[in-house]
Amino acid sequence: MPATASLHEGFFTLDTHLDTPTTSLLRPGWNFGLPHDRAADGTQCDLPRMAEGGLDGLCCAVYVPQGIRTAAGFEQAHTSALRIFENTLGVIADHGDRCSLAQVAEDGPRLKAAGRRALWLSLENSYSLGLDAGNVAKFHGFGLRMLGLNHMLNNDVADSATDPAGPEWGGLGPFGREVLAECNRLGLVLDASHASDDALRDLCELSATPPVLSHSGCRAVCDHPRNIGDDLLRDLARKGGVIHLNALPIAVVHVPEDGRYAALAAMLWKLKGAELTPECQRQFSAEWRAIDAYYPSPRCTLDDYLRHLEHAVAVAGIDHVGIGCDFDGGGGFPGLDSVADYPNLTQALLDRGWSQADLAKLWGGNTLRVMRACEAHAAKLPVGAS
Repeated sequence: MPATASLHEGFFTLDTHLDTPTTSLLRPGWNFGLPHDRAADGTQCDLPRMAEGGLDGLCCAVYVPQGIRTAAGFEQAHTSALRIFENTLGVIADHGDRCSLAQVAEDGPRLKAAGRRALWLSLENSYSLGLDAGNVAKFHGFGLRMLGLNHMLNNDVADSATDPAGPEWGGLGPFGREVLAECNRLGLVLDASHASDDALRDLCELSATPPVLSHSGCRAVCDHPRNIGDDLLRDLARKGGVIHLNALPIAVVHVPEDGRYAALAAMLWKLKGAELTPECQRQFSAEWRAIDAYYPSPRCTLDDYLRHLEHAVAVAGIDHVGIGCDFDGGGGFPGLDSVADYPNLTQALLDRGWSQADLAKLWGGNTLRVMRACEAHAAKLPVGAS
């Protein structure tokens, strides 16, 4: 057994953001239990590659793109989210001898001891909640344990970091405060990746539990609007939260604007006025792929990624940094291109003198601590309290 694989056996390893449920798992005939290759089919995560990479758990993102903010638009998005939840749970059940739905922090180490992978469900973009905070509890019933505020546009929960129209609420909206209270009540982890700086500030001020960034980077290393500045990173650490470093090349290395952002903004502007019919979602996916093809990702290396990771540790401290590569959602580069490649990252950190104790915190210990804090807060509330 390679040294890094043996080392991974000694602690719990977790990636907090993979888009596998809305990409690979929805493909007709695609089998999560069989090995795949990104060069052949574009995918980056399956059970064999999780085993190869020594990955014990992951947060599976249920993502629905954002369309028009009307009753009809919310209903379309909500229906799409429910379909993804149900499909993902079906896939997990089909491979129940090798993986299981995780619902509390302790499920992770327990499932690892039983030889199975732990899969938590997360939500990327709260647009699919509509305007009903009761849908937080509804999704919680399907297994949701982490809730992301935004994707690339403002919604009724919060401002996004990348909406072409700029901020709408100055952070959380009134509905977002209702959603925050529900997440605190139910023990869900609040995730501000994609949200504006002011939205994260609001979480740090108003949430009774530590928030996280499930897949973000450091703005001091790469000046991208989705990344976080040092002052806000310190605020997140003081709150007890965790930043999980993203492997999305355009957020890892800075590139001059070459037309990509303008093309994305134009596409998003059209989408925000549309109902998310199946045909609309297919067109959205096709346009996104076309933009990616025309404006390819910048060249990125493991050293570039390590600069983000080590900067985050220097600013926030080792107790507040984790891994969230955004695989199956655009993340990855040579050397860290699928979940099978995580030993490359561990080896690079060992070569830099990282201790096993620090690696254990980075690879899952910090995230499990936040999960436990959210669960503990919910457990101490009187029935019916918020």
